[in-house]
Amino acid sequence: MNQPPKTKVFIEGRYRKLSRDLPQTVFYCPVCKGHPRRRHGCERCEGFGKITRDSVQELIAWVAGKAFGTRKNKFHGAGREDVDVRMLGAGRPFVLELLGPKIFDVDLAALEAEINRRNEGRLEVRRLHWTEKSRVRTLKETRHAKEYEALVELGAEPAPELVAGLCGERRTVVQTTPERVAHRRANLDRERWVEFVAFAEASPGEAESEPAAGAEADPADLIPTPHRYRVRLRTEHGTYVKEALSGEDGKSRPSLADLLDVPCRCVALDVLDILGEEGEQESEYTPPPTFGEGV
Repeated sequence: MNQPPKTKVFIEGRYRKLSRDLPQTVFYCPVCKGHPRRRHGCERCEGFGKITRDSVQELIAWVAGKAFGTRKNKFHGAGREDVDVRMLGAGRPFVLELLGPKIFDVDLAALEAEINRRNEGRLEVRRLHWTEKSRVRTLKETRHAKEYEALVELGAEPAPELVAGLCGERRTVVQTTPERVAHRRANLDRERWVEFVAFAEASPGEAESEPAAGAEADPADLIPTPHRYRVRLRTEHGTYVKEALSGEDGKSRPSLADLLDVPCRCVALDVLDILGEEGEQESEYTPPPTFGEGV
């Protein structure tokens, strides 16, 4: 006899990731995959089963799951950022799918406040509201351009005339699959548009100088006596932004390093905005009215 489908509840909102040590979803160990038996004795994760202590998914779902009376959930984001990249601005849209809830009368405003209270300084959620299953497909299939700000180290002072011609033009960049994702992406050339919006010298002592979270920088790779700049740019969906800055030895062309004719290294990266496919500001999604609202 077929089991009836489990009840599901969908809530939607936006998250702002304020630290550089959080993946979006559970980051299971690539060796043992977090399996309850295989993880014991696993040297890669030392028996923990995961590479990071927690994730955006877990920090939201631990609180939401308790409120709804379930531990089972799926997290659906409108794209994702790297572990060491902050998600700022208005935040990234997401849907949390809660499986088999036992409690349904949940105050989402109170839930939002509790998530934020428990994760102050690391994670913030906004505009939690009830939604429907169809929104998952919309979030997954919509191609969003992004606006970023990067702290970049340059190996030398760039020529003023090259800086003057940097911003305002939308360029087509050809990107060969970067080394850091080659284990899970086909080795292809991809065309993406990139538009530099602003380029300004960073304030003395400003910003991070440490390597990106989760990565140990080889001293031989560091640019000596770097000049630090804040670079704001907009990119097409699917652009490898760090490589669009550094060039990765010609795998991304033209890169910021090519355009300024100096070595470049991305020290820190933030997502500032989730845009429409062509880089336009998106109108805010209005959720459907709750059943019985206005009666």
